[in-house]
Amino acid sequence: MSMSNRLGAEFLGTLWLVLGGCGSAVLAAAFPAVGIGLLGVSFAFGLTVLTMAYAVGHISGCHLNPAVSVGLWAGGRFSAAELAPYIGAQVLGAVAGAFILYLIASGKEGFAVVQSGFAANGYGAHSPGGYSLFAGLVSEVVMTYMFLLIILGATDKRAPAGFAPIAIGLGLTLIHLISIPVTNTSVNPARSTGPALFVGGWALAQLWVFWVAPIVGAIGAGATYRWLGGERE
Repeated sequence: MSMSNRLGAEFLGTLWLVLGGCGSAVLAAAFPAVGIGLLGVSFAFGLTVLTMAYAVGHISGCHLNPAVSVGLWAGGRFSAAELAPYIGAQVLGAVAGAFILYLIASGKEGFAVVQSGFAANGYGAHSPGGYSLFAGLVSEVVMTYMFLLIILGATDKRAPAGFAPIAIGLGLTLIHLISIPVTNTSVNPARSTGPALFVGGWALAQLWVFWVAPIVGAIGAGATYRWLGGERE
């Protein structure tokens, strides 16, 4: 596939991840007639990745996440030269997804993007469960680490073929079930950036955590799997 095809797939896939995952939190989680709650939002994020993995995985690899791209590079599965364009496409897709979500959500009378939180990630006063910066850092590093181990293992050529999207989607669902109360779950710097740009203020001030921690966790997982799976250059 050409680079333009691959970047287009990453853009659209990340757009869907933010629109589907964050959209479930903003539009459906607290709506009285639906009330899908933490379980529903967790499955929504997992389903966005699962569906896009089958839709565009054969085009771009379906990273949809700067931390995934960095982790695959650290694991010897991705070229360093392609990191910047992939990450750029992912961030633009996340912003586009957040913009579409904003257009939909603002169609309801009384909606206020800042007051709603707009599914932005945060710690301290902006953590759903009131968790500290330290707790947020630990959660994001460890959850991203485990997410990348799942991805690297499920996509290993020695793993059963065709089942990787299911393992990865369910893995992301589990991660959200664990960590939504802590940080609203990022494990994805692009996913965090999209909503933060619309919330502004505190969300932008805390955004660094949701870039640094996932990338640290991803690099650790890439290095681990190169040893664990016996992978070499």
